[in-house]
Amino acid sequence: MSGGFLLSLAWRSAWNRRFTLVLTVCSIALSAFMLLGVERVRTDLRSSFSSAVSGTDLIVGPRTGSVQLLLYAVFHVGAATNNIRWSSIQALSQLRGVAWVVPLSLGDSHRGFPVLGTTQEYFEHFRYGEQQSLQWREGRRFGDLYDAIVGAEVADRLGYRIGQRITLAHGTSEASLGADHSDKPFTVVGILARTGTPIDRTVHIGLQAIEAIHVDWVAGAPLPGRHVGAEEARKMDLQPSSATAALVGLHDRAAVFSVQRQVNHFAGEPLMAVLPGVALDELWEVVDAGERALLLMSGLVALVSMAGLMSTVLAGLNERRRELAVLRTVGASLYHVVLLLALEGLLLTLTGIVAGAAALGASVLALGPWLQSAFGLTLRLGEPTPMQTWLLAGLLLAGWIASLLPGWRAYRLSLADGLSPRI
Repeated sequence: MSGGFLLSLAWRSAWNRRFTLVLTVCSIALSAFMLLGVERVRTDLRSSFSSAVSGTDLIVGPRTGSVQLLLYAVFHVGAATNNIRWSSIQALSQLRGVAWVVPLSLGDSHRGFPVLGTTQEYFEHFRYGEQQSLQWREGRRFGDLYDAIVGAEVADRLGYRIGQRITLAHGTSEASLGADHSDKPFTVVGILARTGTPIDRTVHIGLQAIEAIHVDWVAGAPLPGRHVGAEEARKMDLQPSSATAALVGLHDRAAVFSVQRQVNHFAGEPLMAVLPGVALDELWEVVDAGERALLLMSGLVALVSMAGLMSTVLAGLNERRRELAVLRTVGASLYHVVLLLALEGLLLTLTGIVAGAAALGASVLALGPWLQSAFGLTLRLGEPTPMQTWLLAGLLLAGWIASLLPGWRAYRLSLADGLSPRI
């Protein structure tokens, strides 16, 4: 018997029992979907985080954990334990080896999106991905005190255009009810091109604007009986008094550890400087246990699917005893019987894998925009990663192994029992 004939026979046999085998295929598809999906999310999550900032040699902030500093300075997640005095920001720029310093001020929001106060240098020096600079979809940089520049996701979700008037709020969206800055509205003057980073979900304003909206606030609350209007605030001294963190670039990257030591031993106030790449590695160590747990769960689902495949084929052997006995009488050997059921198992497994991969692709296309807008996670359809290839190969191998026991069992069935009519 040729291999092509056995393959055709295996396909026809499986098709005749398609209603019985469809649940097994669905189970294998689910396991493939989970295995590929977990690996895709893990890979794209790391890619999104790693591409969020590049070209920045150090992130400087108050003494805290390096991961916490990275999260709130770059990803705008969490809150700072303290601020950096403006005199310290100025001193940083005077350190030997420092090329530029971009201060960042956080703590306000707009309809759930974080507000970032910064300077014009932010748009010159900030890089993401493969040293890519920020590009404009439309508009320009700050020109007035109450100018705002929004990310692509903010503009798309809220339908903003150039000239749109917006109002900021103090604190996060949950904590900012009744604590808005509606007396000092801003005008959207620029929309940044999409980057796939937290920048897309950020509203940018100037550092002086941060000071302006808080001139009549103390300790996170408006001063009772005092109100400073928008035009009155323009006439006041709006020199920033502090910043949340700062991005630092160096003339020579070889001096990064020297500058880091200077910042960590800064005499003016307790500061710390972290390398973005090192902080990301620490973050992956934190989430590594979760990634392993998800992969383990997916592996258990695959194991259950293979057990289901084996059980289904074994349960169907009684119905196929005469079919297998006929094959034996026409000269089918142990090799042919085992190969027939192994090919059948491979076909079922391959069909389930294809269905699971197709379901994952459809899910990415359907849920990708929502995941991007809700969680800032960009999922991409592309070639399988090396890990995904190994997972698929392992799943296919498991399907073949799961078919060997039914094949051996089929060979052991008695030829006479298979041909004898049952009373």
